[in-house]
Amino acid sequence: MRNIKLTIEYDGKDFNGWQKQPNKLNIQGTIEKAIKELTKEEVNLNASR
Repeated sequence: MRNIKLTIEYDGKDFNGWQKQPNKLNIQGTIEKAIKELTKEEVNLNASR
């Protein structure tokens, strides 16, 4: 397992919040999906401020 630090900024107006929610567009799920497409690995994001 490896840890990668991401610093992101986003416009969330088209999303239903940060956390993954079934059947709703959200930031966490969208980023996890993009990382999976790049790395071919399942990822779980942990957010902090």
